[in-house]
Amino acid sequence: MPDYKAPLRDIRFVRDELLGYAEHYASIPEGEDATPDMVDAILEEGAKFCEQVLSPLNRVGDEEGCTLTENGVKTPTGFKEAYQQFVEGGWPSLANDVKFGGQGLPASLGIVLSEMMGESNWSWGMYPGLSHGCMNTLEAHGTEEQKETYLTRLISGEWTGTMCLTEPHCGTDLGMLKTKATPQEDGTYKISGTKIFISSGDHDMAENIVHVVLARLPGAPEGTKGISLFIVPKHRPDAIGEGNGVVCGSLEHKMGIHGNATCVMNFDDATGYLIGPENKGLNCMFTFMNSARLGTGVQGLAHAEIAYQGAVRYARDRLQMRSLTGPKNPEGPADPIIVHPDVRRMLLTVKAFAEGNRAMIYYVAKLADLVHSKDAEVAKQADLEMGFLTPIVKAFITETGFEAANLGLQCYGGHGFISEWGMEQNVRDSRISMLYEGTTGIQALDLLGRKVLMTQGATMKPFTKMVHKFCQAQADNEGLQEFIKPLAALNKEWGDVTMQIGMKAMQNKEEVGAASVDYLMYSGYVTLAYFWAQMAQTAKEALANGTTETGFYQAKIQTAQFYFQRILPRAQMHKACFESGADNLMAMKEEDFGDV
Repeated sequence: MPDYKAPLRDIRFVRDELLGYAEHYASIPEGEDATPDMVDAILEEGAKFCEQVLSPLNRVGDEEGCTLTENGVKTPTGFKEAYQQFVEGGWPSLANDVKFGGQGLPASLGIVLSEMMGESNWSWGMYPGLSHGCMNTLEAHGTEEQKETYLTRLISGEWTGTMCLTEPHCGTDLGMLKTKATPQEDGTYKISGTKIFISSGDHDMAENIVHVVLARLPGAPEGTKGISLFIVPKHRPDAIGEGNGVVCGSLEHKMGIHGNATCVMNFDDATGYLIGPENKGLNCMFTFMNSARLGTGVQGLAHAEIAYQGAVRYARDRLQMRSLTGPKNPEGPADPIIVHPDVRRMLLTVKAFAEGNRAMIYYVAKLADLVHSKDAEVAKQADLEMGFLTPIVKAFITETGFEAANLGLQCYGGHGFISEWGMEQNVRDSRISMLYEGTTGIQALDLLGRKVLMTQGATMKPFTKMVHKFCQAQADNEGLQEFIKPLAALNKEWGDVTMQIGMKAMQNKEEVGAASVDYLMYSGYVTLAYFWAQMAQTAKEALANGTTETGFYQAKIQTAQFYFQRILPRAQMHKACFESGADNLMAMKEEDFGDV
Protein backbone atom coordinates (compact mmCIF):
# COMPACT_ATOMS: atom_id res chain seq x y z
CA MET A 1 0.00 0.00 0.00
CA PRO A 2 1.49 3.39 -0.93
CA ASP A 3 2.29 5.71 1.96
CA TYR A 4 -0.56 8.17 2.32
CA LYS A 5 0.19 11.90 2.27
CA ALA A 6 -2.71 14.22 3.02
CA PRO A 7 -3.13 16.55 -0.02
CA LEU A 8 -3.15 19.69 2.11
CA ARG A 9 -1.88 22.00 -0.63
CA ASP A 10 -4.71 21.01 -2.94
CA ILE A 11 -7.24 21.16 -0.10
CA ARG A 12 -6.12 24.70 0.73
CA PHE A 13 -6.20 25.71 -2.93
CA VAL A 14 -9.86 24.71 -3.21
CA ARG A 15 -10.97 26.03 0.17
CA ASP A 16 -8.97 29.24 0.40
CA GLU A 17 -8.31 30.37 -3.17
CA LEU A 18 -11.16 28.91 -5.20
CA LEU A 19 -14.13 28.93 -2.84
CA GLY A 20 -13.21 31.66 -0.34
CA TYR A 21 -13.82 29.67 2.80
CA ALA A 22 -12.28 32.30 5.10
CA GLU A 23 -14.89 34.85 3.99
CA HIS A 24 -17.58 32.19 4.11
CA TYR A 25 -16.78 31.34 7.72
CA ALA A 26 -16.70 35.01 8.67
CA SER A 27 -20.28 35.30 7.41
CA ILE A 28 -21.89 32.42 9.36
CA PRO A 29 -22.39 32.01 13.14
CA GLU A 30 -20.73 28.55 13.19
CA GLY A 31 -17.65 30.06 11.60
CA GLU A 32 -16.88 32.50 14.40
CA ASP A 33 -14.18 30.26 15.88
CA ALA A 34 -13.09 28.85 12.50
CA THR A 35 -10.36 31.43 12.04
CA PRO A 36 -7.64 30.76 9.45
CA ASP A 37 -5.20 29.82 12.22
CA MET A 38 -7.71 27.45 13.86
CA VAL A 39 -8.59 25.81 10.54
CA ASP A 40 -4.92 25.43 9.66
CA ALA A 41 -4.17 23.75 12.99
CA ILE A 42 -7.12 21.35 12.52
CA LEU A 43 -5.94 20.43 9.01
CA GLU A 44 -2.39 19.78 10.19
CA GLU A 45 -3.39 17.67 13.18
CA GLY A 46 -6.01 15.78 11.20
CA ALA A 47 -3.42 15.01 8.53
CA LYS A 48 -1.00 13.66 11.15
CA PHE A 49 -3.65 11.37 12.63
CA CYS A 50 -4.61 10.03 9.22
CA GLU A 51 -1.04 9.59 7.95
CA GLN A 52 0.46 8.16 11.13
CA VAL A 53 -2.40 6.23 12.75
CA LEU A 54 -5.02 5.28 10.15
CA SER A 55 -2.99 4.71 7.01
CA PRO A 56 -0.79 1.95 8.52
CA LEU A 57 -3.99 0.06 9.47
CA ASN A 58 -5.48 0.12 5.98
CA ARG A 59 -3.87 -3.06 4.70
CA VAL A 60 -4.27 -4.70 8.13
CA GLY A 61 -8.01 -4.20 7.92
CA ASP A 62 -8.14 -5.62 4.41
CA GLU A 63 -6.15 -8.76 5.27
CA GLU A 64 -7.67 -9.51 8.69
CA GLY A 65 -11.23 -8.37 8.16
CA CYS A 66 -13.79 -8.54 10.97
CA THR A 67 -14.61 -11.63 13.03
CA LEU A 68 -17.95 -12.65 14.54
CA THR A 69 -17.41 -14.07 18.04
CA GLU A 70 -19.68 -15.08 20.92
CA ASN A 71 -19.25 -11.56 22.28
CA GLY A 72 -20.08 -9.83 19.00
CA VAL A 73 -17.92 -8.50 16.18
CA LYS A 74 -14.18 -8.06 16.68
CA THR A 75 -12.58 -5.44 14.45
CA PRO A 76 -9.07 -5.79 12.93
CA THR A 77 -5.92 -5.28 14.97
CA GLY A 78 -5.42 -1.63 15.93
CA PHE A 79 -8.87 -0.38 14.91
CA LYS A 80 -10.19 -0.09 18.46
CA GLU A 81 -7.07 1.69 19.70
CA ALA A 82 -7.18 4.11 16.78
CA TYR A 83 -10.79 4.91 17.61
CA GLN A 84 -9.86 5.69 21.20
CA GLN A 85 -7.21 8.12 19.93
CA PHE A 86 -9.83 9.63 17.66
CA VAL A 87 -12.19 10.19 20.61
CA GLU A 88 -9.44 11.49 22.91
CA GLY A 89 -8.50 13.99 20.22
CA GLY A 90 -12.04 15.40 20.24
CA TRP A 91 -12.57 14.68 16.55
CA PRO A 92 -16.16 13.30 16.77
CA SER A 93 -17.41 16.57 18.26
CA LEU A 94 -15.74 18.87 15.71
CA ALA A 95 -18.78 20.07 13.74
CA ASN A 96 -21.63 19.55 16.19
CA ASP A 97 -23.88 21.70 18.36
CA VAL A 98 -22.19 23.13 21.46
CA LYS A 99 -25.44 22.59 23.37
CA PHE A 100 -24.88 18.84 23.17
CA GLY A 101 -21.13 18.79 23.68
CA GLY A 102 -19.93 19.69 20.20
CA GLN A 103 -17.30 22.24 19.26
CA GLY A 104 -19.75 24.19 17.13
CA LEU A 105 -17.53 24.43 14.04
CA PRO A 106 -18.99 24.38 10.50
CA ALA A 107 -20.07 21.09 8.95
CA SER A 108 -17.87 21.82 5.93
CA LEU A 109 -14.79 21.61 8.13
CA GLY A 110 -15.81 18.08 9.10
CA ILE A 111 -15.90 17.17 5.39
CA VAL A 112 -12.16 17.84 5.14
CA LEU A 113 -11.49 15.42 7.98
CA SER A 114 -13.80 12.89 6.31
CA GLU A 115 -11.81 13.17 3.10
CA MET A 116 -8.47 12.55 4.80
CA MET A 117 -9.85 9.66 6.88
CA GLY A 118 -11.37 8.11 3.78
CA GLU A 119 -8.15 8.39 1.82
CA SER A 120 -6.04 6.92 4.58
CA ASN A 121 -8.42 4.09 5.59
CA TRP A 122 -11.94 4.03 4.19
CA SER A 123 -13.03 0.94 6.15
CA TRP A 124 -12.06 2.48 9.48
CA GLY A 125 -13.55 5.86 8.61
CA MET A 126 -16.97 4.31 8.06
CA TYR A 127 -17.38 3.60 11.79
CA PRO A 128 -17.40 7.26 12.93
CA GLY A 129 -18.69 8.37 9.51
CA LEU A 130 -22.08 6.69 9.91
CA SER A 131 -22.44 8.31 13.31
CA HIS A 132 -22.69 11.74 11.66
CA GLY A 133 -25.85 10.80 9.78
CA CYS A 134 -27.29 9.43 13.00
CA MET A 135 -26.44 12.70 14.78
CA ASN A 136 -28.02 14.80 12.04
CA THR A 137 -31.23 12.75 12.16
CA LEU A 138 -31.51 13.06 15.93
CA GLU A 139 -30.74 16.76 15.85
CA ALA A 140 -33.42 17.38 13.22
CA HIS A 141 -36.16 15.04 14.46
CA GLY A 142 -35.40 13.83 17.99
CA THR A 143 -37.03 15.03 21.20
CA GLU A 144 -34.99 16.98 23.72
CA GLU A 145 -34.83 13.88 25.89
CA GLN A 146 -33.58 11.77 22.98
CA LYS A 147 -30.97 14.37 22.15
CA GLU A 148 -29.76 14.51 25.73
CA THR A 149 -29.61 10.72 25.98
CA TYR A 150 -28.23 9.75 22.58
CA LEU A 151 -26.94 12.79 20.74
CA THR A 152 -24.57 13.84 23.52
CA ARG A 153 -22.90 10.42 23.56
CA LEU A 154 -22.71 10.19 19.79
CA ILE A 155 -21.06 13.62 19.68
CA SER A 156 -18.56 12.66 22.36
CA GLY A 157 -17.74 9.48 20.45
CA GLU A 158 -18.65 7.23 23.39
CA TRP A 159 -21.29 5.65 21.15
CA THR A 160 -21.49 5.18 17.40
CA GLY A 161 -24.50 5.03 15.08
CA THR A 162 -25.88 3.17 12.08
CA MET A 163 -28.79 3.34 9.65
CA CYS A 164 -30.90 0.19 9.22
CA LEU A 165 -33.03 0.27 6.08
CA THR A 166 -32.42 -2.69 3.76
CA GLU A 167 -34.11 -6.07 4.30
CA PRO A 168 -33.49 -9.39 2.51
CA HIS A 169 -36.46 -8.91 0.19
CA CYS A 170 -36.21 -5.14 -0.36
CA GLY A 171 -33.37 -2.76 -1.04
CA THR A 172 -34.34 0.51 -2.68
CA ASP A 173 -38.06 -0.33 -2.59
CA LEU A 174 -38.50 0.41 1.10
CA GLY A 175 -42.28 0.32 0.82
CA MET A 176 -41.98 -3.47 0.96
CA LEU A 177 -40.23 -3.61 4.35
CA LYS A 178 -41.61 -5.99 6.96
CA THR A 179 -39.83 -5.06 10.21
CA LYS A 180 -42.52 -4.57 12.86
CA ALA A 181 -42.84 -2.06 15.67
CA THR A 182 -45.32 -2.99 18.40
CA PRO A 183 -46.37 -0.21 20.85
CA GLN A 184 -45.87 -0.87 24.57
CA GLU A 185 -47.73 0.62 27.52
CA ASP A 186 -44.65 2.55 28.67
CA GLY A 187 -44.42 4.43 25.35
CA THR A 188 -41.61 2.29 23.93
CA TYR A 189 -41.90 -0.14 21.01
CA LYS A 190 -40.82 -3.72 20.45
CA ILE A 191 -38.91 -3.94 17.17
CA SER A 192 -38.72 -7.28 15.34
CA GLY A 193 -37.23 -8.03 11.93
CA THR A 194 -34.03 -8.54 9.97
CA LYS A 195 -31.91 -5.89 8.28
CA ILE A 196 -29.03 -6.66 5.92
CA PHE A 197 -25.96 -4.85 4.59
CA ILE A 198 -25.68 -2.79 7.80
CA SER A 199 -22.30 -1.07 7.73
CA SER A 200 -20.67 -0.82 11.19
CA GLY A 201 -23.67 -2.77 12.52
CA ASP A 202 -21.66 -4.34 15.33
CA HIS A 203 -18.11 -3.84 16.58
CA ASP A 204 -15.90 -3.60 19.67
CA MET A 205 -14.76 0.01 19.24
CA ALA A 206 -17.41 1.83 21.29
CA GLU A 207 -19.50 1.19 24.40
CA ASN A 208 -22.84 1.28 22.58
CA ILE A 209 -24.27 1.42 19.04
CA VAL A 210 -27.35 3.50 18.23
CA HIS A 211 -29.31 1.97 15.37
CA VAL A 212 -31.72 4.19 13.46
CA VAL A 213 -34.29 1.71 12.17
CA LEU A 214 -37.21 1.88 9.74
CA ALA A 215 -40.18 -0.26 10.81
CA ARG A 216 -43.93 -0.53 10.36
CA LEU A 217 -46.55 0.08 13.07
CA PRO A 218 -49.69 -2.10 13.33
CA GLY A 219 -52.36 -0.93 10.92
CA ALA A 220 -49.97 1.41 9.12
CA PRO A 221 -50.77 2.28 5.48
CA GLU A 222 -49.18 0.12 2.80
CA GLY A 223 -46.02 1.23 1.04
CA THR A 224 -43.73 4.08 2.03
CA LYS A 225 -46.58 6.04 3.61
CA GLY A 226 -46.69 3.53 6.46
CA ILE A 227 -43.06 3.59 7.60
CA SER A 228 -41.92 4.97 10.96
CA LEU A 229 -38.43 5.65 12.32
CA PHE A 230 -37.04 4.35 15.61
CA ILE A 231 -33.96 4.55 17.80
CA VAL A 232 -32.94 1.02 18.74
CA PRO A 233 -29.75 0.93 20.85
CA LYS A 234 -27.58 -2.17 21.16
CA HIS A 235 -27.77 -1.58 24.94
CA ARG A 236 -30.53 0.42 26.55
CA PRO A 237 -29.04 3.59 28.09
CA ASP A 238 -30.03 2.46 31.60
CA ALA A 239 -28.66 -1.05 31.10
CA ILE A 240 -25.26 -0.81 29.41
CA GLY A 241 -23.80 -4.30 29.13
CA GLU A 242 -27.17 -6.01 28.98
CA GLY A 243 -28.65 -7.21 25.71
CA ASN A 244 -31.55 -5.44 24.02
CA GLY A 245 -32.58 -8.08 21.49
CA VAL A 246 -30.22 -6.65 18.87
CA VAL A 247 -27.57 -9.06 17.56
CA CYS A 248 -25.38 -9.50 14.53
CA GLY A 249 -26.58 -12.72 12.89
CA SER A 250 -23.71 -12.91 10.42
CA LEU A 251 -21.06 -10.92 8.61
CA GLU A 252 -21.28 -10.48 4.86
CA HIS A 253 -18.41 -11.94 2.80
CA LYS A 254 -17.68 -9.17 0.36
CA MET A 255 -15.47 -7.79 -2.37
CA GLY A 256 -13.84 -4.98 -0.39
CA ILE A 257 -13.96 -2.73 2.71
CA HIS A 258 -13.06 -5.84 4.72
CA GLY A 259 -12.11 -3.80 7.77
CA ASN A 260 -15.68 -2.59 8.18
CA ALA A 261 -18.30 -4.89 9.65
CA THR A 262 -21.14 -5.29 7.14
CA CYS A 263 -23.75 -7.10 9.19
CA VAL A 264 -27.00 -8.97 9.05
CA MET A 265 -28.77 -7.48 12.08
CA ASN A 266 -31.55 -9.36 13.84
CA PHE A 267 -34.03 -7.42 15.98
CA ASP A 268 -35.96 -9.72 18.33
CA ASP A 269 -38.42 -7.71 20.44
CA ALA A 270 -35.73 -5.05 20.82
CA THR A 271 -36.77 -1.97 22.75
CA GLY A 272 -37.05 1.02 20.43
CA TYR A 273 -38.09 4.67 20.66
CA LEU A 274 -40.04 6.56 17.98
CA ILE A 275 -38.28 9.44 16.21
CA GLY A 276 -40.56 12.00 14.62
CA PRO A 277 -44.24 11.44 13.75
CA GLU A 278 -45.75 8.03 13.09
CA ASN A 279 -45.68 6.94 9.44
CA LYS A 280 -43.29 9.75 8.52
CA GLY A 281 -40.14 7.72 9.00
CA LEU A 282 -38.93 7.92 5.43
CA ASN A 283 -39.16 11.71 5.50
CA CYS A 284 -37.05 11.77 8.65
CA MET A 285 -34.62 9.21 7.27
CA PHE A 286 -33.85 11.45 4.30
CA THR A 287 -31.82 13.58 6.73
CA PHE A 288 -29.58 10.56 7.29
CA MET A 289 -29.60 9.51 3.64
CA ASN A 290 -28.61 12.92 2.25
CA SER A 291 -25.73 13.10 4.72
CA ALA A 292 -24.66 9.59 3.72
CA ARG A 293 -24.87 10.42 0.00
CA LEU A 294 -22.54 13.37 0.37
CA GLY A 295 -20.23 11.13 2.42
CA THR A 296 -20.27 8.50 -0.33
CA GLY A 297 -19.26 11.18 -2.82
CA VAL A 298 -16.27 11.81 -0.58
CA GLN A 299 -15.44 8.11 -1.00
CA GLY A 300 -15.22 8.54 -4.77
CA LEU A 301 -12.82 11.45 -4.24
CA ALA A 302 -10.78 9.44 -1.72
CA HIS A 303 -10.18 6.50 -4.06
CA ALA A 304 -9.18 8.83 -6.91
CA GLU A 305 -6.68 10.62 -4.66
CA ILE A 306 -5.15 7.33 -3.49
CA ALA A 307 -4.96 6.11 -7.09
CA TYR A 308 -3.18 9.30 -8.10
CA GLN A 309 -0.66 9.27 -5.27
CA GLY A 310 0.26 5.63 -5.88
CA ALA A 311 0.35 5.85 -9.67
CA VAL A 312 2.48 9.01 -9.87
CA ARG A 313 5.09 7.62 -7.50
CA TYR A 314 5.24 4.34 -9.38
CA ALA A 315 5.36 6.03 -12.80
CA ARG A 316 8.36 8.11 -11.73
CA ASP A 317 10.28 5.07 -10.49
CA ARG A 318 9.33 2.29 -12.90
CA LEU A 319 11.72 2.00 -15.88
CA GLN A 320 10.24 0.54 -19.08
CA MET A 321 11.18 1.19 -22.74
CA ARG A 322 12.52 4.39 -24.24
CA SER A 323 10.63 7.55 -25.06
CA LEU A 324 9.69 7.75 -28.76
CA THR A 325 11.42 11.13 -28.95
CA GLY A 326 14.71 9.85 -27.54
CA PRO A 327 16.03 8.73 -24.15
CA LYS A 328 14.96 10.80 -21.16
CA ASN A 329 17.06 8.74 -18.74
CA PRO A 330 20.19 8.06 -20.81
CA GLU A 331 22.20 6.84 -17.83
CA GLY A 332 19.65 4.11 -17.08
CA PRO A 333 18.58 0.99 -18.95
CA ALA A 334 15.17 2.50 -19.80
CA ASP A 335 13.05 5.59 -19.21
CA PRO A 336 10.56 6.03 -16.36
CA ILE A 337 7.07 5.23 -17.63
CA ILE A 338 5.83 8.73 -16.78
CA VAL A 339 7.41 9.91 -20.06
CA HIS A 340 5.04 7.77 -22.17
CA PRO A 341 1.90 9.49 -23.56
CA ASP A 342 -0.53 6.74 -22.58
CA VAL A 343 0.69 6.72 -18.99
CA ARG A 344 0.26 10.51 -19.01
CA ARG A 345 -3.32 9.98 -20.28
CA MET A 346 -4.10 7.77 -17.30
CA LEU A 347 -2.38 9.99 -14.74
CA LEU A 348 -4.04 13.16 -16.03
CA THR A 349 -7.47 11.51 -16.08
CA VAL A 350 -7.08 10.51 -12.44
CA LYS A 351 -5.72 13.96 -11.52
CA ALA A 352 -8.59 15.71 -13.32
CA PHE A 353 -11.17 13.66 -11.45
CA ALA A 354 -9.50 13.87 -8.02
CA GLU A 355 -8.91 17.61 -8.05
CA GLY A 356 -12.09 18.57 -9.91
CA ASN A 357 -14.32 16.40 -7.75
CA ARG A 358 -12.75 17.87 -4.62
CA ALA A 359 -13.86 21.32 -5.78
CA MET A 360 -17.39 20.04 -6.41
CA ILE A 361 -17.68 18.39 -3.00
CA TYR A 362 -16.29 21.38 -1.12
CA TYR A 363 -18.72 23.65 -2.95
CA VAL A 364 -21.64 21.46 -1.87
CA ALA A 365 -20.20 21.44 1.67
CA LYS A 366 -20.52 25.24 1.69
CA LEU A 367 -24.17 24.84 0.77
CA ALA A 368 -24.56 22.40 3.67
CA ASP A 369 -23.39 25.17 6.00
CA LEU A 370 -25.86 27.65 4.50
CA VAL A 371 -28.82 25.28 4.80
CA HIS A 372 -28.75 26.10 8.53
CA SER A 373 -28.68 29.88 7.97
CA LYS A 374 -31.01 32.00 10.07
CA ASP A 375 -31.86 33.86 6.86
CA ALA A 376 -34.78 31.81 5.58
CA GLU A 377 -34.23 32.76 1.94
CA VAL A 378 -30.52 31.90 2.05
CA ALA A 379 -31.36 28.55 3.67
CA LYS A 380 -34.08 27.84 1.10
CA GLN A 381 -31.85 28.56 -1.89
CA ALA A 382 -28.96 26.53 -0.46
CA ASP A 383 -31.26 23.59 0.18
CA LEU A 384 -32.65 23.80 -3.35
CA GLU A 385 -29.23 23.82 -4.97
CA MET A 386 -27.86 21.16 -2.66
CA GLY A 387 -30.80 18.91 -3.47
CA PHE A 388 -29.98 19.22 -7.18
CA LEU A 389 -26.25 18.60 -6.78
CA THR A 390 -26.39 15.77 -4.21
CA PRO A 391 -27.28 12.95 -6.68
CA ILE A 392 -24.55 14.22 -9.03
CA VAL A 393 -22.02 14.24 -6.20
CA LYS A 394 -23.02 10.76 -5.08
CA ALA A 395 -23.23 9.05 -8.46
CA PHE A 396 -20.90 10.94 -10.81
CA ILE A 397 -18.07 11.20 -8.31
CA THR A 398 -18.26 7.53 -7.32
CA GLU A 399 -18.41 6.43 -10.98
CA THR A 400 -15.37 8.53 -11.87
CA GLY A 401 -13.68 7.55 -8.60
CA PHE A 402 -13.96 3.90 -9.59
CA GLU A 403 -12.61 4.71 -13.04
CA ALA A 404 -9.70 6.53 -11.39
CA ALA A 405 -9.00 3.58 -9.08
CA ASN A 406 -8.86 1.26 -12.11
CA LEU A 407 -6.54 3.59 -14.00
CA GLY A 408 -4.30 3.85 -10.94
CA LEU A 409 -3.99 0.07 -10.96
CA GLN A 410 -3.43 0.05 -14.74
CA CYS A 411 -0.41 2.34 -14.40
CA TYR A 412 1.33 -0.44 -12.46
CA GLY A 413 0.86 -3.01 -15.23
CA GLY A 414 0.96 -6.53 -13.81
CA HIS A 415 2.20 -5.24 -10.45
CA GLY A 416 -1.16 -3.49 -9.99
CA PHE A 417 -2.80 -6.89 -9.73
CA ILE A 418 -0.52 -7.83 -6.83
CA SER A 419 -1.77 -7.10 -3.31
CA GLU A 420 1.40 -5.65 -1.83
CA TRP A 421 1.12 -2.45 -3.92
CA GLY A 422 -2.34 -1.65 -2.58
CA MET A 423 -3.88 -0.66 -5.89
CA GLU A 424 -6.10 -3.73 -6.18
CA GLN A 425 -7.45 -3.07 -2.68
CA ASN A 426 -8.24 0.49 -3.74
CA VAL A 427 -10.25 -0.86 -6.69
CA ARG A 428 -12.11 -3.41 -4.53
CA ASP A 429 -12.86 -0.91 -1.80
CA SER A 430 -14.15 1.67 -4.28
CA ARG A 431 -16.64 -0.61 -6.03
CA ILE A 432 -19.23 -0.46 -3.23
CA SER A 433 -19.52 3.33 -3.56
CA MET A 434 -21.70 3.01 -6.68
CA LEU A 435 -24.07 0.63 -4.87
CA TYR A 436 -24.84 1.70 -1.34
CA GLU A 437 -26.83 4.81 -0.41
CA GLY A 438 -28.71 4.35 -3.68
CA THR A 439 -27.16 2.95 -6.86
CA THR A 440 -26.15 5.17 -9.76
CA GLY A 441 -29.45 4.29 -11.43
CA ILE A 442 -31.44 5.36 -8.38
CA GLN A 443 -29.51 8.63 -8.08
CA ALA A 444 -30.11 9.27 -11.77
CA LEU A 445 -33.87 8.79 -11.40
CA ASP A 446 -33.80 11.10 -8.38
CA LEU A 447 -31.94 13.77 -10.36
CA LEU A 448 -33.88 13.68 -13.61
CA GLY A 449 -37.28 12.55 -12.38
CA ARG A 450 -37.75 14.06 -8.94
CA LYS A 451 -35.31 16.97 -8.80
CA VAL A 452 -35.51 18.31 -12.36
CA LEU A 453 -38.68 17.26 -14.25
CA MET A 454 -41.05 17.24 -11.28
CA THR A 455 -39.95 20.79 -10.39
CA GLN A 456 -39.97 21.88 -14.05
CA GLY A 457 -36.29 22.67 -13.76
CA ALA A 458 -36.58 24.87 -10.67
CA THR A 459 -33.88 23.00 -8.74
CA MET A 460 -31.28 23.21 -11.52
CA LYS A 461 -31.80 26.91 -12.32
CA PRO A 462 -29.73 28.32 -9.42
CA PHE A 463 -26.68 26.33 -10.54
CA THR A 464 -27.03 26.90 -14.30
CA LYS A 465 -27.66 30.59 -13.62
CA MET A 466 -24.43 30.75 -11.61
CA VAL A 467 -22.53 29.12 -14.48
CA HIS A 468 -24.10 31.57 -16.93
CA LYS A 469 -23.05 34.57 -14.82
CA PHE A 470 -19.50 33.20 -14.55
CA CYS A 471 -19.28 32.83 -18.33
CA GLN A 472 -20.68 36.31 -18.84
CA ALA A 473 -18.16 37.83 -16.42
CA GLN A 474 -15.28 36.14 -18.24
CA ALA A 475 -16.58 36.71 -21.78
CA ASP A 476 -13.86 39.29 -22.53
CA ASN A 477 -11.06 37.40 -20.79
CA GLU A 478 -9.04 36.24 -23.79
CA GLY A 479 -6.88 33.95 -21.68
CA LEU A 480 -9.91 31.89 -20.61
CA GLN A 481 -11.82 31.52 -23.88
CA GLU A 482 -10.70 27.92 -24.39
CA PHE A 483 -12.77 27.16 -21.29
CA ILE A 484 -15.52 29.77 -21.35
CA LYS A 485 -16.83 29.20 -24.88
CA PRO A 486 -17.43 25.43 -24.56
CA LEU A 487 -18.77 25.83 -21.02
CA ALA A 488 -21.26 28.51 -22.03
CA ALA A 489 -22.44 26.39 -24.97
CA LEU A 490 -22.87 23.29 -22.81
CA ASN A 491 -24.69 25.21 -20.10
CA LYS A 492 -27.26 26.38 -22.67
CA GLU A 493 -27.48 22.93 -24.21
CA TRP A 494 -28.07 21.43 -20.74
CA GLY A 495 -31.31 23.37 -20.41
CA ASP A 496 -32.37 22.55 -23.96
CA VAL A 497 -31.87 18.78 -23.68
CA THR A 498 -33.62 18.74 -20.30
CA MET A 499 -36.67 20.29 -21.90
CA GLN A 500 -36.53 17.80 -24.77
CA ILE A 501 -36.47 14.84 -22.38
CA GLY A 502 -39.41 16.32 -20.50
CA MET A 503 -41.43 16.65 -23.70
CA LYS A 504 -40.69 13.05 -24.70
CA ALA A 505 -41.58 11.84 -21.20
CA MET A 506 -45.06 13.37 -21.55
CA GLN A 507 -45.66 10.91 -24.37
CA ASN A 508 -43.86 7.93 -22.78
CA LYS A 509 -42.84 7.83 -19.13
CA GLU A 510 -40.20 5.16 -19.89
CA GLU A 511 -38.16 7.94 -21.50
CA VAL A 512 -37.18 9.19 -18.02
CA GLY A 513 -35.68 5.87 -16.93
CA ALA A 514 -34.08 5.35 -20.33
CA ALA A 515 -32.36 8.74 -20.28
CA SER A 516 -31.57 9.05 -16.57
CA VAL A 517 -28.05 7.60 -16.14
CA ASP A 518 -26.71 9.18 -19.31
CA TYR A 519 -28.35 12.45 -18.29
CA LEU A 520 -26.70 12.29 -14.86
CA MET A 521 -23.26 11.59 -16.32
CA TYR A 522 -23.75 14.38 -18.89
CA SER A 523 -24.70 16.70 -16.01
CA GLY A 524 -21.66 15.59 -14.04
CA TYR A 525 -19.22 16.34 -16.85
CA VAL A 526 -20.75 19.78 -17.42
CA THR A 527 -20.72 20.53 -13.69
CA LEU A 528 -17.08 19.47 -13.42
CA ALA A 529 -16.23 21.67 -16.42
CA TYR A 530 -17.49 24.68 -14.46
CA PHE A 531 -15.19 23.93 -11.55
CA TRP A 532 -12.20 23.31 -13.82
CA ALA A 533 -12.84 26.61 -15.61
CA GLN A 534 -12.91 28.33 -12.23
CA MET A 535 -9.70 26.63 -11.17
CA ALA A 536 -8.00 27.70 -14.39
CA GLN A 537 -9.09 31.29 -13.75
CA THR A 538 -7.80 31.16 -10.16
CA ALA A 539 -4.48 29.69 -11.29
CA LYS A 540 -4.02 32.30 -14.03
CA GLU A 541 -4.65 35.10 -11.53
CA ALA A 542 -2.07 33.64 -9.14
CA LEU A 543 0.53 33.49 -11.92
CA ALA A 544 -0.29 37.03 -12.99
CA ASN A 545 0.23 38.19 -9.40
CA GLY A 546 3.76 36.78 -9.34
CA THR A 547 3.42 33.61 -7.29
CA THR A 548 6.55 31.61 -6.60
CA GLU A 549 4.61 28.33 -7.01
CA THR A 550 4.58 28.51 -10.79
CA GLY A 551 4.68 24.73 -11.25
CA PHE A 552 1.65 24.19 -9.04
CA TYR A 553 -0.51 26.74 -10.85
CA GLN A 554 0.70 25.80 -14.33
CA ALA A 555 -0.31 22.21 -13.56
CA LYS A 556 -3.83 23.42 -12.71
CA ILE A 557 -4.17 25.18 -16.07
CA GLN A 558 -2.75 22.23 -17.99
CA THR A 559 -5.04 19.78 -16.20
CA ALA A 560 -8.01 22.04 -17.01
CA GLN A 561 -6.96 22.01 -20.67
CA PHE A 562 -6.68 18.22 -20.59
CA TYR A 563 -10.13 17.95 -19.01
CA PHE A 564 -11.80 20.20 -21.59
CA GLN A 565 -10.07 18.61 -24.57
CA ARG A 566 -10.00 14.92 -23.65
CA ILE A 567 -12.67 14.23 -21.00
CA LEU A 568 -15.45 16.79 -21.50
CA PRO A 569 -16.24 15.41 -25.01
CA ARG A 570 -17.72 12.40 -23.20
CA ALA A 571 -20.72 14.61 -22.44
CA GLN A 572 -21.68 14.51 -26.12
CA MET A 573 -21.53 10.72 -26.13
CA HIS A 574 -23.97 10.61 -23.20
CA LYS A 575 -26.18 13.16 -24.97
CA ALA A 576 -26.30 10.96 -28.06
CA CYS A 577 -27.29 8.00 -25.88
CA PHE A 578 -30.20 9.66 -24.08
CA GLU A 579 -31.39 11.31 -27.28
CA SER A 580 -31.69 7.87 -28.89
CA GLY A 581 -34.79 7.28 -26.75
CA ALA A 582 -36.32 4.37 -24.88
CA ASP A 583 -37.22 2.11 -27.82
CA ASN A 584 -33.77 0.53 -28.15
CA LEU A 585 -34.07 -0.53 -24.49
CA MET A 586 -37.71 -1.52 -24.24
CA ALA A 587 -38.59 -3.00 -27.67
CA MET A 588 -37.15 -6.47 -27.03
CA LYS A 589 -39.55 -8.96 -25.49
CA GLU A 590 -38.53 -10.40 -22.14
CA GLU A 591 -38.35 -13.96 -23.49
CA ASP A 592 -36.03 -12.82 -26.29
CA PHE A 593 -33.26 -12.14 -23.79
CA GLY A 594 -32.58 -15.85 -24.11
CA ASP A 595 -33.15 -19.11 -22.29
CA VAL A 596 -30.50 -18.87 -19.57
